[in-house]
Amino acid sequence: MKAKIIITPKKAVLDPQGKTVQNALTHMGYTGIGPVHVGKYLEIELPDGDQASARKQIDDACHKVLSNPVIEDYSFEIE
Repeated sequence: MKAKIIITPKKAVLDPQGKTVQNALTHMGYTGIGPVHVGKYLEIELPDGDQASARKQIDDACHKVLSNPVIEDYSFEIE
């Protein structure tokens, strides 16, 4: 199994990296660029087994270690 995790800043949190990317795209001539949010993408290999247990383990790791729940949101899927 593999967990695919996406971590992004919460919408209410200032994202200076996202703002820089947005400005760069606009200056390069790309039009209609809205707010950009820069985040993290992780893939974690998991042993085959109980998917419910894997979901609980990954959710716990995301909440306690991989993200800062005060300023970041996360989502994941397990394949």
